[in-house]
Amino acid sequence: MAKDNKNLHKANKSKKDEFYTQLSDIENELRHYRDEFRGKTILCNCDDPFESNFVKYFAMHFNSFGLKKLIATSYATSPVMYTQLSFFVEDVDTVDSSKKPYVIEITEITDENGDGAVDLQDFELILKKNPPRILRGDGDFRSAECIEFLKEADIVVTNPPFSLFREYVAQLMEYNKKFIIIGNQNAITYKEIFPLIKDNKMWLGYGFNGGNAYFRVMYEDTERFAKGVYDTETGLVKFRNCVWFTNLDHKKRHEDLILWKKYTSEEYPKYDNYNAVNVDKVADIPCDYYGVMGVPITFLDKYNPEQFDIIKFRKGNDDKDLCINGKCPYFRILIKRKK
Repeated sequence: MAKDNKNLHKANKSKKDEFYTQLSDIENELRHYRDEFRGKTILCNCDDPFESNFVKYFAMHFNSFGLKKLIATSYATSPVMYTQLSFFVEDVDTVDSSKKPYVIEITEITDENGDGAVDLQDFELILKKNPPRILRGDGDFRSAECIEFLKEADIVVTNPPFSLFREYVAQLMEYNKKFIIIGNQNAITYKEIFPLIKDNKMWLGYGFNGGNAYFRVMYEDTERFAKGVYDTETGLVKFRNCVWFTNLDHKKRHEDLILWKKYTSEEYPKYDNYNAVNVDKVADIPCDYYGVMGVPITFLDKYNPEQFDIIKFRKGNDDKDLCINGKCPYFRILIKRKK
């Protein structure tokens, strides 16, 4: 996991943090929210419309989900921009691909090839008939032009740049938007993000299969990834510290965490600077303790707001990191059982 964190940090530093999500991962997560999509306008505003698996997913399910509209925008820094245009648009010269990004807006997907089914082939034919519209700006989600698309959207679904995660979430909150997005698990620790989780304004989704997220990368300096992280055959990069963030409710969020261990003062020492006990593993949260406990941030994957209250993050009464006998454990979330 330390190697994964290091890789993501490098990606953020170099701004090469465009990790393309696998369709299977998208399907595994979004199937839990199907009822939420009905009659809605979906925005994918950090996606090359021709490359993004998010766009492909919603195009495939446009009719079965009963979507009102699908909007997707690319941005000028995308390394895949225009690389797929020749596949969808016969006359690429009709699209000014020198600098500017583009947007697609889909309100209907019909059986264009007459084969009796509506699928991605029909989506491709629709895009050939209706080439993408070039944006006036650079396609940045913070631009005034893209904010207008955001205002129109009901739900935002994408994999935003990890280096801009704080700004991205702040914008979603400012415009009171529903969302399902991917982020680094360490974003939980950001001072801008944790209060939103504490106040139940956002939470974790179902997560990646086995805790492993596989992304495709479009840049060539893949040697920077640790051995075993980058697969030369598939071109995929594996991370164990990526999670789904959302503010759409789901069943998992209301499942009680099964508790079985008994509290003892020896196994659960108190912090020096806060009246709470330390719990090293989420599975070891005691079933008979109702005081404040410090638990690992992985607790949020099991967090049920009807079972626990979140008190605060990381700091003791002296505003210093929680410590035991002068030593600080890994970052802890302070929680308390609801009786």
